[in-house]
Amino acid sequence: MSVFQRSLLIIAALMLLSLGLSGCAGTVTPSTRYLLPSTAPATPDAPDATLEIARLRLAHYLDVDGIVMQLDDIELREANEHQWAEGLDQQLARGLQANLSRELPGWRVMQGQSGDDSALSLHISIDQFQGRYDGYALTSGQWQLRDDQNRLIHMASFHTQTALESDGYPALVRALGQSFEKASKDIAAAIQRAVL
Repeated sequence: MSVFQRSLLIIAALMLLSLGLSGCAGTVTPSTRYLLPSTAPATPDAPDATLEIARLRLAHYLDVDGIVMQLDDIELREANEHQWAEGLDQQLARGLQANLSRELPGWRVMQGQSGDDSALSLHISIDQFQGRYDGYALTSGQWQLRDDQNRLIHMASFHTQTALESDGYPALVRALGQSFEKASKDIAAAIQRAVL
């Protein structure tokens, strides 16, 4: 085989290799992004009281882009291709505001400072917000209700789980939304009992 023929074979092999690599690069699957189901918060005409939602705190492993799945009793995995479209803490704060507005008629529920000197403040830490290997969406954490002098009025923990209606991440996101809505209703009922 001449030097010329070897050169042609090398060039042909390199061209085939580059075509193969460019074909692989073209098959990358884009990430799917999700938002929790949401509803608009209710706005009372003449509120009797104000509740300020302080910034939600997420467990470190939840403060990520990917949706978290619990694979067994100890192993967790963040999804690479199924991610939150917006920070999870922001979505949960909006959902909490909407849910508490519905459940606490006569209350003005705000995120952050309201300017009302007599406002109560709600502090929430989220410890679990994930899918679990047995087909449930889990939500758990703790919350504190504080008065305008930052004195503790009430504190409690919450734990809810919701069965997924089908397989897949869309069903998981909907079940996580339902699980957090259940937790919000329980918190609202406890707030009403604590301030009456």
